[in-house]
Amino acid sequence: MGRAADWLREERRKTLGDWAAVCLRCGAARRWFDEFEAEVPDTCPECDGELLRRCRACNAPFSSAFAIECEECGAALREPELFGTRIRKSK
Repeated sequence: MGRAADWLREERRKTLGDWAAVCLRCGAARRWFDEFEAEVPDTCPECDGELLRRCRACNAPFSSAFAIECEECGAALREPELFGTRIRKSK
């Protein structure tokens, strides 16, 4: 990606939150900042499903609500489909 894309990504992170948390049951997502991680619930407020905010394999946070693999170690974060639709297009 070009420098403009990197700049935009960083601006978004500063405004919306550094990292993402995703419900494994319903797909609801929320963004969070490092200093407020303790305030992110473990369960989804919408459906009471598990709200994943860090990789189970390496404990790294992830930056996209659409992530299906860990950016650090490559481990699967969740299934690549939700409600019969692919979360992210194949590369």
